[in-house]
Order: sequence, then structure tokens, then C-alpha cells
Amino acid sequence: MNIMTLVNALPGACAQGLIWGVMAIGLYITYKILRLSDLTVDGTMCTGGAVCVMMMIRGHSVWTAMLCAFIAGLLAGMVTGILHTAFGIPAILAGILTQQGLYSINLAVMEDKANQAIAVDKYDLLVSLRYIKGVPFYQNPIFITIIFIIVIIAVMYWFFGTELGSSIRATGTNENMARAQGINTNANKIIGLMISNGIIALASALYAQYQGFADVNAGRGAIVTGLASIIIGQVVFGKIRGNFAFKMLSAALGSIVYYIVIQVVLWLGMPSNYLKLLSSIVVALFLAIPYLQSKYFAKPVKKGGAQNA
Repeated sequence: MNIMTLVNALPGACAQGLIWGVMAIGLYITYKILRLSDLTVDGTMCTGGAVCVMMMIRGHSVWTAMLCAFIAGLLAGMVTGILHTAFGIPAILAGILTQQGLYSINLAVMEDKANQAIAVDKYDLLVSLRYIKGVPFYQNPIFITIIFIIVIIAVMYWFFGTELGSSIRATGTNENMARAQGINTNANKIIGLMISNGIIALASALYAQYQGFADVNAGRGAIVTGLASIIIGQVVFGKIRGNFAFKMLSAALGSIVYYIVIQVVLWLGMPSNYLKLLSSIVVALFLAIPYLQSKYFAKPVKKGGAQNA
């Protein structure tokens, strides 16, 4: 095996990991803050890219296209939130319903085509696979995506420190107690789902530009990748006593670790057809690690320890 092949592939893996790290930050809001299992992500991860690509093809700037992609994600999250809060549908089922509906909407956005290409030669893309090497550092997708992650984390850190953001965190921590304090928990769930899916759609817009096309199946299995990133970040960086901002950053870092592991496994000769199986195994392992550590590797409590404390 040629080690240089792996070395040359690592920048691309890091760039892809960073883009999915943006998505992981969005998923972190529902999975860790709101404590909701939202499967809308598999649809939103295509919607953002579809809207972004089609807007640029129609002559709009990349920033306008990405803003529209973000708004489309907000609307998707709002639909899931309304189905869950106003109609009493469990969050996981509400997400599935929205995801299913988005498949048809995504096809309509892409003019009933399974994919739409967008070439870096014809459009001013913000990120592209072709910008990995041979360009100034400020055009490199790794640098640009790092800036995106820093800005998103900074904005989310500020927002969740406000009164509204704190009430959303309280809703996820203890919904009954939050409601007893006069907090509108249903409204907070809708807002949280909107913000989450807006960020995920933004990641989708970046990903579509990076790979050069929007695909109707781009979001298939995205929930697994997002959860893998969050869990890996929690396991690898969890011992660092960071604040809320660092916890969001750890989700993005977990995504980079995930894609580097995938790249290494492919370099070792694993067929790409088994990537979904590998993803499931990676998620299962990292989910099991905290439980196995607490059950088999935790230090036993000494007898009479409570009295001596």
C-alpha cells in the first residue's frame, strides 16, 4: 500500500469532514439540547444543496443562494415542529413524514431530475473539491469551512445565552419544569428544530458546491453520519471540561475524525460498497464505549465512602 495515496487523500477527507461538521452542529441542537430524535435531516441535507444549486444556475450569487438554502431548512424544521407540537405526532415520526415529503419537493426544485451539476468553471463557488490544492489558502475549502464553523458556533453560543436560548435549553433539560416556569415549550421546540435544520441546509449547500452537484439522495443516511460525529466528539474530547461552545466544536471535530477513519479504511482496501455497514459499526461502537466504560472499567466505590465524605 502506498502511504502517499493516503496522505494525498487526507486534505479532501478533512474538508468533507468539516462540511459535515457544520451539519453535526445543527444536529447537536436537536439531539443534545432539545433531546429530540429528528429524522428531518435526511431530507434537509438534500434540500439545502438543491435550492443553492438551482438558485445559482438561475443567475443568483452564491451568498443569495446559500441564504435561500438556509431559509428552506428553517421551513423544513418548522413543518416538523408543527407536526410534533400542534398535531401531537411523536418527533421521530414527524421527522420521517417531513423527510418523505421533502423527497418530492427536492425533485421539484431540481426540475424533476435526480441531480443537477454546477461547475466551478461557470459559477463562483464558495467551496469546491478542485480548490483543495493549488489555490491561495483563503480559497481552500478547509479554511473557508473552518471560518463557517467558528462563526456558527459563536452565533449559537451567543444565542443560547439569551433569554430565548436559555428557555430552549431548559425545555430540553426538563420540559415539565420549564412549562411550570411559564415557558412555552412547544414554541421552543419549533424554534429549535428550525435553527437545527437551517444549519443543516447550510451544510448541504456547502456540500453540493464542494462535490459539484446536488443529488436527491444526498441526505440518505445523513443522520448516521451526524450522530457518529457527535458521539465520536463526545467520546474523544469529552474528558476536556469545555463550555457549551467547545461541546459544539467537539461535534465538528468528531466529524473530521470520522471521515479520516473512513479514508484510512478505504486505503486499507475495504470496498466502498460496505461504507454504510462501516458507518453503522462505528456509531454502534462509539455509542457502546461510554456504557462499557461505566460498567466494566469504572472504579468501585469503597464501602463507607459516603460516611467518610
